Amino acid sequence: MKKIIHQLLPFIKKFKSHVILNVLFNLLYALFSSLAFVSLIPMLNVLFDKTTIVRKAPVWTGIGDIKDYGENLLNYKVSGYLQDGNAQMALVIVIAIVISTFILKNLFGYLAMQHVMFLKNGVLTALRKDMYNKIIQLPLGFYSKRQKGDVMARILGDINEMQNSFFIILELIVREPLTIIFSLILMFTISWELSLFVLCFIPIAGFMISRIGKSLKSKSLRAQQESGKLISIVEESLTGLKIVKSYNAESIFTNKFTNSADKILNLSNKIGLKNNLAGPVSEVLGIATIAVLLWYGGKLVLIDKVIEGTTFIAFMGLAYAILTPAKAISKASYKVKNGMAAADRVFEILHEENSMPDLPNAKELGDFKDRISVENISFKYEDEFVLKNFSIQVPKGKTVALVGQSGSGKSTIANLVTRFYDVNKGSIKIDGIDIKNVTKKSLREHMGLVTQDSILFNDSIKNNILIGKPNATDEEIIDALKIANAWEFVQKLPEGIDTNVGDAGNNFSGGQKQRLSIARAVLKNPPIMILDEATSALDTESERLVQLALENMMKNRTSIVIAHRLSTIQNADEIIVMQHGEIVEQGTHSDLLAKNGMYKRLVEMQSFD
Repeated sequence: MKKIIHQLLPFIKKFKSHVILNVLFNLLYALFSSLAFVSLIPMLNVLFDKTTIVRKAPVWTGIGDIKDYGENLLNYKVSGYLQDGNAQMALVIVIAIVISTFILKNLFGYLAMQHVMFLKNGVLTALRKDMYNKIIQLPLGFYSKRQKGDVMARILGDINEMQNSFFIILELIVREPLTIIFSLILMFTISWELSLFVLCFIPIAGFMISRIGKSLKSKSLRAQQESGKLISIVEESLTGLKIVKSYNAESIFTNKFTNSADKILNLSNKIGLKNNLAGPVSEVLGIATIAVLLWYGGKLVLIDKVIEGTTFIAFMGLAYAILTPAKAISKASYKVKNGMAAADRVFEILHEENSMPDLPNAKELGDFKDRISVENISFKYEDEFVLKNFSIQVPKGKTVALVGQSGSGKSTIANLVTRFYDVNKGSIKIDGIDIKNVTKKSLREHMGLVTQDSILFNDSIKNNILIGKPNATDEEIIDALKIANAWEFVQKLPEGIDTNVGDAGNNFSGGQKQRLSIARAVLKNPPIMILDEATSALDTESERLVQLALENMMKNRTSIVIAHRLSTIQNADEIIVMQHGEIVEQGTHSDLLAKNGMYKRLVEMQSFD
């Protein structure tokens, strides 16, 4: 608990005014909750003609005498009306005191809830923002071993669980304990003997409830982890719905979902059973305490005559004022355990170390002037090296193509040049500067990336293209679409560039999506282009249009082309043939054909996987 509160403190400090006001209003609420029952005593005394007659106005002797002064002053005022035969006016005064006390109690309770609401919503929104910033900044390697659904469950479900449960702690440490303390103080001033009976209840209830909730946090953690799996199943099912349907695999995914949902059901039922025990256990213990109080208090009133019946009724009200918050604490303690499990999962992501941070002295990368140098690099994703002592030079304004069979390490080069991953050995330099010594932001500002999978977002064509240059005008967008051979179909759309592309761009064909991706790169207008098998997934007609768009885009630019088809690379200034992470041939298209080696065999097979 201390660890989580310590982690939350930086977020809570942003809203410290709400914390202070919440504590203040909770303190006043607790005070008037106790006074509300004490205010019943003068009313009951008037009703049952038990008012102590005070004929002389009391004299104020200081703050230490405030209780006796207040009591004597009220009795003096009420006595005057009673002696004048105006019992009705006396009753109005004591009723007004009762009503005022209850109104103030509820007013302060309302104000306390308002400020805890502002605090709770503010802190959790700040948490959610920080968490999103974190997950979007973490390197791609972080997600290679994680389910997207689990990350989504943490930023959505777990933070909601914290909102619904964890912030009840403010009531646990302020409102309810203070209500109990104020009530006990007043009870001891009325009867210390009766008060001891109530005090016996609290540790017994606490012990029993802690035994019930011992395993609640671990079950909550397992339920939240399973929720992450469930979201992953849904996300994967929707992403691959065509495959699911075409292979008649609905039953496989339905079974996966059903099994996961059943696990959550079982865990939720176990958590619920223990949660639901909190109320009845505290209720039974409360009733037992009240029964003992009635028996013993009745003896003090009727037989020993040590306490007035009217005072005893108010005492019972105070005892109830203790049992109610004690019951609330027992229920809330369960919810806090759920919140702690959720908070652990949220802070695990927030505290995840970025394995590829910018160096403290990282500089901005200046204008690209000379060349990209890949010098003796070796790299592995897991245990096996996918690149070994690999070196190439890409002079400014030239196009270098990488070809080879699947697994030869072509796409890895793109991942390393853009610094999605860092090399294990060697270095990648731009104009002689190691890319590790410049900020990732300035490095990527120099690059445009077009991948095999045309990644579009569920937004308008305009907003998808503006990602490359957020302040571009509509004219610039249209010019980029023309260069990418996309304007011919965009201009025919009823809403033009404001047309929504649909989920993952599915309102358009593969070739159209790819041309929109190229338009995005064109608008960015970077000096370096990286094309990662940009035409491999297209039909012949689409490939022709996309290839033309790529040629338009690559004019006067430095390009690294990871090739799948011959048409993409035959005009490249240099072609690098790769196998098992190493260079086996390099040269121009005609030079390599003349060598009659691996490149020629790949050309004949027309397979540059």
